[in-house]
Amino acid sequence: VQLQAFGGGLVQPGGSLRLSCAASGSIFSIDHMGWYRQAPGKQRELVAHVTNDGSTGYANSVKGRFTISRDNAKNTVYLQMDSLKPEDTAVYYCNVLQLRRSTWLPFGSWGQGTLVTVSS
Repeated sequence: VQLQAFGGGLVQPGGSLRLSCAASGSIFSIDHMGWYRQAPGKQRELVAHVTNDGSTGYANSVKGRFTISRDNAKNTVYLQMDSLKPEDTAVYYCNVLQLRRSTWLPFGSWGQGTLVTVSS
């Protein structure tokens, strides 16, 4: 599966961005999908996931501010980010997920991420 994330940029604190991730090479509708981010000097972390039946989950750090969604007709997963904070600054990636022993793990190869910078 090939994944490409886009939509990042520079935004002021309190602002919003919408990221998109286009997938190809798989049967997208049966995939569970997730958005990860990696800030400078930190490990990559899963911030949101959406299952193939539309159930969603979020990391505590973004709950109530970020919304993940998917459009199976377009093979695309989205991340709406509102009330952005400087600590949201990171490179954002999407990936296919597998659930292993109650833990979501990345399954596909990492595509090109998109940089989000939150700064005044």
